[in-house]
Amino acid sequence: MTDQPQRPGSKTPQPGITGAGGPGKQRRGDAGPEARQHPEALPKTEPLTPAQLRQNAAARKMLRRLVQGENPPTAPLSIVDRLAGSPYANPTIQVGGVDTSARKTLDFALHLAETMFRYGAGALEVETSIIAVTAALGLKNIEVDITNQSVGINYAPKDQPPIALLRVVRSWTNNYAGLAKVHQLVTDIVAGGVGRDEAVRRLNEAITSPKPYPRWMVTAAFGVFAAAFVGVLGGGPVSSAIAFVANIGVSLVSRQLGRWRVPDFFITASSSFLVTQLALLLWQFGLTNSPAIVVVGGILLLLPTGRLVSSVQDAINGFPVTAAGRFLSTLLTFGAIVAGIAVAFVVGELTGMQRIDVTQTFPPAYDLWVLVILVAVAVIAIGVTEQTTWQLLLPTAAVGVAGYLVLLAGGLLGIGDRFSPALAAVVIGLLARVVALRMGAPQLVVAVPAALILLPGLTIFRSMYVLTVEEAEILLGAGGMLSAGAIVLGTAGGIVLGDTLARPLTRGLASNERRRARRR
Repeated sequence: MTDQPQRPGSKTPQPGITGAGGPGKQRRGDAGPEARQHPEALPKTEPLTPAQLRQNAAARKMLRRLVQGENPPTAPLSIVDRLAGSPYANPTIQVGGVDTSARKTLDFALHLAETMFRYGAGALEVETSIIAVTAALGLKNIEVDITNQSVGINYAPKDQPPIALLRVVRSWTNNYAGLAKVHQLVTDIVAGGVGRDEAVRRLNEAITSPKPYPRWMVTAAFGVFAAAFVGVLGGGPVSSAIAFVANIGVSLVSRQLGRWRVPDFFITASSSFLVTQLALLLWQFGLTNSPAIVVVGGILLLLPTGRLVSSVQDAINGFPVTAAGRFLSTLLTFGAIVAGIAVAFVVGELTGMQRIDVTQTFPPAYDLWVLVILVAVAVIAIGVTEQTTWQLLLPTAAVGVAGYLVLLAGGLLGIGDRFSPALAAVVIGLLARVVALRMGAPQLVVAVPAALILLPGLTIFRSMYVLTVEEAEILLGAGGMLSAGAIVLGTAGGIVLGDTLARPLTRGLASNERRRARRR
């Protein structure tokens, strides 16, 4: 084989290699013989229009949302997110040397929580207040734990020893005015207008300041409420006068038993016994034709309405331990009322008193406009007994009248004796939140006095009488007690539902409240 001469700059191809890409491969840019012979056979791609580009981007975005969530699935929920929906959302953070005195801030937050619990606030309101206050005062890494009678705060800053504090609440009192002051204090702190030292001074001032109404006025309010509510139920002037005197006597006896440190269970049982026994005696001597109404006017203020509403609210908002404790306390109070009524019936049977016709119905004794006035008077009287500020008395009465009109409308529409109070409670809960935010108070302060007129005191009395005296109708009495329990729970749940429905509608009111706090 003879070597062929090579031209300068030429390369000799290696065996088995075709071109630069190896066997079967072509050089870049070489489309092959068919492509060189038929250039029109190549596919032609038109450029995308702007509309197509937008559609592709939207499709990719939607696919990303379907496949991947916005947040990691295991990311912890920020504790400040618990403020969403409350009047304290997005607090103003006060920065600058706060961690150096974190213990003082935690002590203040615990003292605040204890005060709110003592005045009847719900667990959710207490938790949001603690979170809002500590966040506004510059503390991070806070955890709050609330049970029936205790509040715990754990503060764990980075690279520092943690601080865990616990406060136990051992007493309760009626002081809605104090609760409103604490609510306003939290609002001012969140708005950024009050520092910690000023907040401590204002909290101590709210605790030590006297209640709005003296004891004699509270005692008189007990009687006024009973007299007005007996008139609403269908009793005449004589029955209202009897209820007035009986409730004042019960209030004085309860106060004396409280001084002797008698447990609340026996105080409540003694009060319901005295009211029932007095009504039976007056019925025996012919001084009243409606002893059942007199008893209802006397026991209605003994019902733990505020505690029941708070327990239902705690159960719905995710505080099962606190709700269970308050439910048990509420159940004991109902048991004390029922026990007092039952003992009075037994004593009446043993002494030969005439039996009561519990099937008797009572037509309205007054016109509708008079009933509306009586309802307003009754709600104002409840507000006085709960120590509500005088600025809230008339708005609370207006909310109570609105709920009573809804109750009457439900009866006329025939929606039932169980559903009508629940519907009226929803309206009361919704209006109460609007009024409370406008007046700078928590919703409970307005809702509880306004909703007391919805509770089925007459059903409780009749059912207890059948259970105790009419042994042949024990199933009827048990059914009546279950019906009364359903109405009570429906009323409490309706108040919470109304408050929940009003939250989206009252975000602007909460913002306005904080703006007013900043201006102050």
